[in-house]
Amino acid sequence: EGKDLIVVQTSQRFAKEMDSKCVFCKAFQMCIFVSFRVVGPAVTFKVSRNSQNVSTADVANVAGRSSSARLIQGESTKFLILTVVCILCIVGVLLASTVVYCLRHRSHNKFKEKLTNLGTDSGGDATATYQELCRQRMSVKPSVDRPEPISSRINSVSSQFSDGASAISPSGRGSISSWSEEPAHSNMDISTGHMILSYMEDHLKNKDRLAKEWEALCAYQAEPNATTTSLKNGNAKKNRSTAVVAYDHSRITLKVENSQGNSDYINASPVMDHDPRNPAYIATQGPLPSTVADFWQMVWENGCVVIVMLTPLVENGVKQCYHYWPDEGSNLYHIYEVNLVSEHIWCDDFLVRSFYLKNMQTNETRTVTQFHFLTWLNQNVPETSRTLLDFRRKVNKCYRGRSCPIIVHCSDGAGRTGTYILIDMVLNRMAKGAKEIDIAATLEHLRDQRPGMVQTKDQFEFALTTVAEEVNVILKALPQ
Repeated sequence: EGKDLIVVQTSQRFAKEMDSKCVFCKAFQMCIFVSFRVVGPAVTFKVSRNSQNVSTADVANVAGRSSSARLIQGESTKFLILTVVCILCIVGVLLASTVVYCLRHRSHNKFKEKLTNLGTDSGGDATATYQELCRQRMSVKPSVDRPEPISSRINSVSSQFSDGASAISPSGRGSISSWSEEPAHSNMDISTGHMILSYMEDHLKNKDRLAKEWEALCAYQAEPNATTTSLKNGNAKKNRSTAVVAYDHSRITLKVENSQGNSDYINASPVMDHDPRNPAYIATQGPLPSTVADFWQMVWENGCVVIVMLTPLVENGVKQCYHYWPDEGSNLYHIYEVNLVSEHIWCDDFLVRSFYLKNMQTNETRTVTQFHFLTWLNQNVPETSRTLLDFRRKVNKCYRGRSCPIIVHCSDGAGRTGTYILIDMVLNRMAKGAKEIDIAATLEHLRDQRPGMVQTKDQFEFALTTVAEEVNVILKALPQ
């Protein structure tokens, strides 16, 4: 009835006789057939509703007297089932998408809430939260916070110093700190550590003692202390300040045949620690426009691969250092081609650049890494010891296993440069198992090699504070 369909299977002869509606009309004169058609040995048709209430079963009963007949479900029912199945599938997909979106949105909100509340936390919880956020940030591709004009830059250098963290894409230039309480491996024992820490704390708490010690350091005179070569007419113009120049007995000399100005002079001093034959550092001023080629010649001839820069280029409108590297691509300084490979902003306080240095005469090449501390102002100290200690760890991780000197410079190559070298030298001695540490005597040792190293009492006090903080971290890491 309605839309039900009857298929009557019969012989080929009988099917031909069904070429009209008359056969069934004789048996059911009131029946009206629709969609009547003959398909091979079968006849298909629909039985419409009628006044005699003739059903499909009645028709099948009559047809079955001389043939086999069966009822077939209407096509509309099949389409209905398929439609319902499709709708259920679509609804399922939409529900799944909604659940995934809600979970991700909730996770994102928790991340933002942690980041917002980080500044109000205190103690270890804040440190743990900050480190977790850093790991989360490093594990995903960052959003584009700052546009990078040079799409070709890569961050391959980050693998040299990162503490298990991925480099940030140059297109993102993230601002991520990686402060960790984990110090570098140290051979310092517990008793020595406590003795050194007690010495540092005594100096820091006793302001009168600290002041007297600084007065004695200011009165200290290095011997010998001649600076004749540095102040010659041809060399004087290569100095940023006549107050901080290299001693005659302790200066870096360049090969005249490779020098742009046919001179062996550069305002730079080798700084020895325990081995007088091999300097651990080269303390130098920030290059002038006229001394950039000399600077890169010094880097090349001394086999240096690490540069520590402790000054912004400009401070309060005063130039502190010339921009001695290319912003993009490469620059040629006399016979030295410097190509910027990558620039990685590690946090708000410092960044790292990687250079490809090529000697155009010999076609030899070398990779040089520059660690640039941005927020240490002249005659001043960083805001916290932690930031500088983190910076130092990155430098030493990159430098590990090298035998060449580390180039350290600020503006004049004495104040901030001397403070950094003093801290690094003392901590390195402790890491090698030194039983006694005298920071004042170590500073005198530095001033024997370059004048003016550590220029203010605040810088000297900062060195003590920084060493004490690192010793405290080392003691916490040692097995009790």
